Amino acid sequence: MGKRTIILCFAILLFLHTPAQATFPLHLGGFTLGEDIKHYQHLINMETCRDVPFNQYLKEGEIISQHGFKSGLIAYGLCDKPNKILRIKLKFNDPTKKFFNTLLKKYKTQLGPPSEYKGDPFQTVIAWKWSFTNDQNERISLILQHNIMVEDEKIGNAVKLTLTSQLDRERTCFMTRFPEKPSPSQPKTPQRELWKFFIPY
Repeated sequence: MGKRTIILCFAILLFLHTPAQATFPLHLGGFTLGEDIKHYQHLINMETCRDVPFNQYLKEGEIISQHGFKSGLIAYGLCDKPNKILRIKLKFNDPTKKFFNTLLKKYKTQLGPPSEYKGDPFQTVIAWKWSFTNDQNERISLILQHNIMVEDEKIGNAVKLTLTSQLDRERTCFMTRFPEKPSPSQPKTPQRELWKFFIPY
């Protein structure tokens, strides 16, 4: 077999093993980033939509029961591009580590290797992150997580897909329209008097 033939075979194999959606995944669980929230009113309980705490440029609503998912939250913008979906957070029905490992394998096949590990060193929370950028410099982050005991996080298996570049634009838009007002100055309390607020009694 000639050198040119070997190179051609290698190129074909590389093409066949390149993830089809690795460039810029937009779709997850029946939802699409960047789409108008009104297109998904049959999948979201719109009565649950509330401002996201500390992120007033976003609203978030709970999904209606979806096959394979226990729960989920869909966030959309309110300022730069109102009502466009910016984040999809879903919790899977199956909470097991075995299911997570199967998911991780399929994610790697579809999207390539993760960009970084975001879990803790002891792996009570295992989280892998992918980062993507398209030709328009739009950015997306994807986090697949397995949590066995940290109650502040979702127990079980969860996935979060975020259009981070547009989320940043929503934040900038909101801060421009509604600049933060400085807090009123307070009289300084001597340190010795503060201790009574710090210690339970």
